[in-house]
Amino acid sequence: MAPLPSYVSGAWHVPPDEGAPLTDAVTGAEVARISSSGIDMGAALEHGRQAGGPALRELTFHQRAALLKKLGLHLREHRDELYALSARTGATLADSRIDVDGGIGVLLAYASKGKRELPNDTVLVDGDVEPLSKGGTFAGRHVCTPLQGVAVQINAFNFPVWGPLEKLAPAFLAGMPSLVKPAPQTAYLSARLVELIIESGILPEGTLQLVCGDPGDLLDHLTEQDVLAFTGSASTGRLLRAHPVVTGRSVRFNAEADSLNCAILGPDARPGTAEFDLFVKQLVTEMTVKAGQKCTAIRRALVPSDLMDDVAQAASERLARVKVGDPSDPDVRMGALATLEQRDEVRRQLKKLLDAGRIVFGDPENVEVIGADAERGAFMSPVLLRVDDTDRAEPHEVEAFGPVSTLLPYDGAEQAVALAARGLGSLVGSVVTADPVFARRVVLGAAPWHGRLLVLNEEDAKESTGHGSPMPGLVHGGPGRAGGGEEMGGIRGVLHHMQRTAVQAGPSMLSAITGRWTPGAPRTETGEHPFRRHLEDLKVGDTVVAGPRTVTLADIEHFAEFTGDTFYAHMDEEAAKANPFFGGRVAHGYLVVSFAAGLFVSPEPGPVLANYGLENLRFLAPTFPGDELTVKLTAKQITPRENAEYGEVRWDTEVTRQDGAVVAQYDVLTLVAKRPEETA
Repeated sequence: MAPLPSYVSGAWHVPPDEGAPLTDAVTGAEVARISSSGIDMGAALEHGRQAGGPALRELTFHQRAALLKKLGLHLREHRDELYALSARTGATLADSRIDVDGGIGVLLAYASKGKRELPNDTVLVDGDVEPLSKGGTFAGRHVCTPLQGVAVQINAFNFPVWGPLEKLAPAFLAGMPSLVKPAPQTAYLSARLVELIIESGILPEGTLQLVCGDPGDLLDHLTEQDVLAFTGSASTGRLLRAHPVVTGRSVRFNAEADSLNCAILGPDARPGTAEFDLFVKQLVTEMTVKAGQKCTAIRRALVPSDLMDDVAQAASERLARVKVGDPSDPDVRMGALATLEQRDEVRRQLKKLLDAGRIVFGDPENVEVIGADAERGAFMSPVLLRVDDTDRAEPHEVEAFGPVSTLLPYDGAEQAVALAARGLGSLVGSVVTADPVFARRVVLGAAPWHGRLLVLNEEDAKESTGHGSPMPGLVHGGPGRAGGGEEMGGIRGVLHHMQRTAVQAGPSMLSAITGRWTPGAPRTETGEHPFRRHLEDLKVGDTVVAGPRTVTLADIEHFAEFTGDTFYAHMDEEAAKANPFFGGRVAHGYLVVSFAAGLFVSPEPGPVLANYGLENLRFLAPTFPGDELTVKLTAKQITPRENAEYGEVRWDTEVTRQDGAVVAQYDVLTLVAKRPEETA
């Protein structure tokens, strides 16, 4: 059997040697062989920097997002093939869907976020303008640009599809190419995933590479512009973090490590309550999904001391209904561990845990298996332990990375928080309670030790994604033992692959560099109303000045009667005089905004299709009867939409009184048509 090919430097590389065997988790039969012999790691990284990076940086965020969407839809068409291969890793169909569909879901989520939350540009402007001078001629702003290296992934064996894709999506959207180094145990599934991607031709050449086998001297070739992302054990994460090139060249390093995650049952969740049942169901689910081989699985179940027997009995009864065996059998709930070696490792760690407690369910050496050989396949019974002495260190230090969890007693919220913290940093914890006081005390107390916390009860149970499921829009990572890093988190994950730079300049230069009009920069008045121009003809800084319009007392009273807003500051002179902010009757803020719209609008049909919102609205000074209002509307940001007949224009809007005081400031958001010939 030929070793798995790697895809590096624009070509498939077949190792010249036989490689090491990879086995089917269910049957023990050889699935593939693996070797990285003959790969020039330095050349692979350089190919990513020289070919993949420039190709990505030429694309806007929206164009990259469109490719991610196209890729996600393409992979959806090949799910059945990936499911079938995933079964050889020991995964049931439900397990495979978490891995395969979950990974595809991350691609589509980042495609959506890229289109909705990022500009159709190659640079991301971060935050508002920071004034740096009294006269307004010197200011600063932060810009984010893609790092000009390669995002190197070193992945764990338990999620061979989701793992590569959840790292690829934010890196690709940021503008960085990726090199995937899967864990050997399940590399054959990651390799097929990458084959499907490369064969599709969707991604530009050099933006995705694959190294199957030992990484060799890969890390020796990293530079300051590269990113190293790792998922796996805490001990391996520490070794990578301490690599001399990583430390010596300050390579960005992100680790997501296995941790001793906990679930806490609230004291209100007595037997017979929805919360008690939810806790037990979640515990058993986290023990058996992927045969417990999840970095987010529940390793410590913290239970009120007077409910330990009840939880042990209920969980044991539920575990007894779990059928273990060939994952292709529809009756099987839990498949095999990834390898026989992994099963042996779980048993070794389990023996350490047994020094502190006892088994309440399961036999680590024997299991009844459906449709397979219990010894040839890496099968193991789920094992639930009980440790009554919470001072013992083992439950808070030893992780058996398989279908193993430990019940621990606590008394009071403070002890629950203290026990949770003894894990020294976790990816996730959950609190199952209907008591908001208990939930607040535990969540805020445990938060410094956790990357994510789930509060589960009857209210959210039906739609909850569960304890063990990281979501693309939320951070995945945790402090301390969990690696100290963050993945995903929506656009936060994109920014990890970009350099944030503070740019200091005058308003004109800031506008030119960022593509956003900056207060103090020139405004362009041509005599033609900007609303008469198509998107391609508009320029940042194009301005219309309209007014003045006098606000009368009759206007204020009519607006109050028409809208029903008869707040005393608008209608009661004596009461308004007593208000220290006004000193007399004032116009409604929304009357000011409405008058401003009437001043700057060009009412005839034209390129402006719709006003779809206001943002950052602030009323900065009162408008009194008799005041004259003038409005300045300036094109602040112009964003064409990909494959659409229109784009978005953000207008800086400033409304002033006759004395020059700014009474209102905000952004108007409009949709503006492209020229017909451009659309065609």
